[in-house]
Amino acid sequence: MKESAKGLTKKEIVDLLEKNRDHDCDGIGRDKICVRIVAIADLPSKYGQFQAVAFFNNRDNKEHAALVHGNVIDQEEVIVRLHSECLTGDVFGSLRCDCHDQLVAALRTIGKMKMGVLIYLRQEGRGIGFSNKIKAYALQEEGLDTKEANIALGFRDDEREYSVAAHIVKSLKIRSVRLMTNNPRKITELEQYGIKVTERIPLIIPPNKYNRFYLETKEKKFGHLLEDVAERFNEQMDAPLFKRGKP
Repeated sequence: MKESAKGLTKKEIVDLLEKNRDHDCDGIGRDKICVRIVAIADLPSKYGQFQAVAFFNNRDNKEHAALVHGNVIDQEEVIVRLHSECLTGDVFGSLRCDCHDQLVAALRTIGKMKMGVLIYLRQEGRGIGFSNKIKAYALQEEGLDTKEANIALGFRDDEREYSVAAHIVKSLKIRSVRLMTNNPRKITELEQYGIKVTERIPLIIPPNKYNRFYLETKEKKFGHLLEDVAERFNEQMDAPLFKRGKP
């Protein structure tokens, strides 16, 4: 049964906006990124009631988003999904990846909970951008896998990093998170930046004939935890594969 969720109050919204109005910290992570909240508004959707929180990055002018369900301020064990932008999947419904299905599954799950956040990060194509992503697709059609194609284009196999996500979690005053991910690197980086991760929630999408090789590459070469895909998908999606003990 769907739980009712009250979002951020008007006072909390005013306080967050006022606190972030002139925010300009030294930044964190590889690129010393600093983000600040610039706007908050209701965003009812087919997946539930959310509040959209717009973040501005004052280093490279990128904008990021947090879709907040319920009131997460000063809360422990908030379900959080970090989703990197994927125009081809999220918008056009590409079958070459699992991004669209993961986005929808995450929103549906969060929308049924008491509280949760989906953080939408503007790092298309594993951080190489849309044009280079399409170039990588062309190389994959010649026989390379995702990792090999990115390297052939002169990039690291994955240019993404999650300091922005950590900054956003802190900006929303979340005390600890239950991270919805198959990627252990996300856990490692969030913890590196001071975010307490208490649990991992798998987000398994069954493969299709177009993305099976891509998903196998994510598991074998990027360390994603996709074991027993078919069996796990038929179980409750929010059942954790492992749970970290509380301190």
